[in-house]
Amino acid sequence: MVPLTGEQFEIRAGGYRAVVTEGGAALRLLEYAGRPLVDGFAEDEMSFGGRGQLLMPWPNRIRDGHYEFGGSTHQLALTEPARHNASHGLARWAAWTLEEHTGVSVSLVHRLMAQTGYPWTLDLHVVYDLSADGLTVTQTATNLSGAAAPYASGAHPYLLAGPGPVDDWELTLPASTRALSDERLLPTGSEPVEGTAYDFRVARPVRGTVLNDTFTDLERDDEDRATVLVRHPAAGTAVALWADAQHPWLQVYSADDTPTPRRSLAVEPMTAPVDAFRSGTDVVTLTPAGTAGDELSVTWGIRAVD
Repeated sequence: MVPLTGEQFEIRAGGYRAVVTEGGAALRLLEYAGRPLVDGFAEDEMSFGGRGQLLMPWPNRIRDGHYEFGGSTHQLALTEPARHNASHGLARWAAWTLEEHTGVSVSLVHRLMAQTGYPWTLDLHVVYDLSADGLTVTQTATNLSGAAAPYASGAHPYLLAGPGPVDDWELTLPASTRALSDERLLPTGSEPVEGTAYDFRVARPVRGTVLNDTFTDLERDDEDRATVLVRHPAAGTAVALWADAQHPWLQVYSADDTPTPRRSLAVEPMTAPVDAFRSGTDVVTLTPAGTAGDELSVTWGIRAVD
């Protein structure tokens, strides 16, 4: 019998342990010294709520699955039918192929074939690497087509600071702008977080704040990384997610509309915002195969914080 997410690839280093799946190249498990850092899923389960999945060749939603690029109109399948959106890309349920598996790292590849709504062929690649500094994830896309292709990426880990619910946790989110959205979770504008319930630039408890929001204008450190920190004050434990400069957007989700609300906090690094294929905001144009600009590589990671 094969697990629902296929082969399971375990790696260990520096007190960390992770398990990545063949199905979707998803991060099923990440722990430090036996403490869970992500809210994943069991070996005999499918990923649910996007847990641990990679969002390629676009993150989040596309309104009506309809967009224009290069003078042509494209229609994607509506993978979020209740909201009439195309959601979270085309690779998260695919079987990825193992490229290399060592004790401390695993890399997988998936050839995304041209299809209705996305008529370009891409090679997608991911490396999960563990060290004493935690988990580093590198996602890469290479255009194999003779025409330019639109592209964006994201990832969907749920962070665990300690025992839930998230109301008891402190959140530090270094973002000064929040995107506004409608009932379909599609963008309608933006506003500064200052003076609102969504200002977590200084650590404070989540309490009853419902989060399913996109944030930008991120404060970065000397390495050009933006870092989100969630801490469980009573347990004295915390976990951080960092994203490189290729990720100007973060989606933060408390899962209030799921069967497992508020037990963890999804923090999703994204290279482009919601509905980017329609707006064009931060969409990368991968140039035709074999030319400068036919590839994009981005990096993010997770680490335990004492």
